Amino acid sequence: MSAKRVPLARRPACRARHAVPGASRARRAAGFTLIELLVAIAILAVVAILSWRGLDQIVRGRDIVTRSMAEERVFAQMFDQMRIDARQAVSDDEAGAPAVSVDGGALQIVRAFAVPPGAPPRLQVVRYRVSNGQVVRYASPPLANLGELRRALRGGESSTWSALPMMQGVGAIDARLYVPKEGWTSNMDAVRQQIAASADSVKVPQLGNAPVPRAVTGLEVSVGASSLARPVTRVFLVGE
Repeated sequence: MSAKRVPLARRPACRARHAVPGASRARRAAGFTLIELLVAIAILAVVAILSWRGLDQIVRGRDIVTRSMAEERVFAQMFDQMRIDARQAVSDDEAGAPAVSVDGGALQIVRAFAVPPGAPPRLQVVRYRVSNGQVVRYASPPLANLGELRRALRGGESSTWSALPMMQGVGAIDARLYVPKEGWTSNMDAVRQQIAASADSVKVPQLGNAPVPRAVTGLEVSVGASSLARPVTRVFLVGE
């Protein structure tokens, strides 16, 4: 009776073949290599820098928009006040002088002062002047008679005047007056000549009861600021 042969030599080879997949899974379970970790860290750093720069641009853009809106609001308030003053300007005959004038680096308007119904009328002198890079609106107290008006026109801004800062960072404020038959001008001699011509016209018997025409019917104001590429200009009607 012969003994059976057992292929003992092949069994280790089978075990070796089955052991290879297990070793591969063990290596995969060990995690990332050092190079892979460095690459991942570098990618995350780039993403973080790009995110920070994007957030910084958003914040800067928001600040620019906020400043621009604030400047536009200040401009709107200042020009709206100028429009009201020009609209309330009295006639040259009532003022006894040019009701709207540009002299000494200031814009001056003689306007009607708002009073309660039934109260006697009052006048007020308003001046816009640039002081230390800031537009300031100076306003006299209510003036009851011609003597007070003349003193206010000839004098400076006393302690009884109110001073309202309107806008900062202003380099200059320029104004031109529209005089019929003359056009836009900043020459006050042309305004005074127009006032004299209007006064002579009412001496004609046919026009004796007619109101004296205004010497200035329009006002143009240009404001130059350090934050502006060019001056901002607005045009207002006088005594509309």
